[in-house]
Amino acid sequence: MRAVPFDASDSEVCQEVAALWPETIGPYESRVTAVQSEGVAAWGDPPIVARCGKSPPGPTTDPCIDVGGVDWVATVLDDGGTMFTTYGRDPAIEVLVPEVYDSHPLLLPPLDDAARVVPQTLGECSSPQG
Repeated sequence: MRAVPFDASDSEVCQEVAALWPETIGPYESRVTAVQSEGVAAWGDPPIVARCGKSPPGPTTDPCIDVGGVDWVATVLDDGGTMFTTYGRDPAIEVLVPEVYDSHPLLLPPLDDAARVVPQTLGECSSPQG
């Protein structure tokens, strides 16, 4: 089998996700992205960037939160921003929030409908582990 370059952000499921990207996240309006893919969206300046098509995260010690029935892993980045990645969904959706914004998970609810397009079949991280 030969390798064919493929950007997962253009996959069929990510096209379905992209159809549900919100017009705003909080007070931040959508904006044009430098990436030519409907699976990538941005809001605000500097941009809050969402991308469908990421590899699902594995086990992690980073905090996991349930927002509207969607599990998100919150990772603090070296530049002070926060990366939220859906957990248990393949492909995953990644949301990069620059440090200048309050990285509170309240930025995530507008993405609930889009994130729920991808079924949570790989387990949950927000339920108590025993």
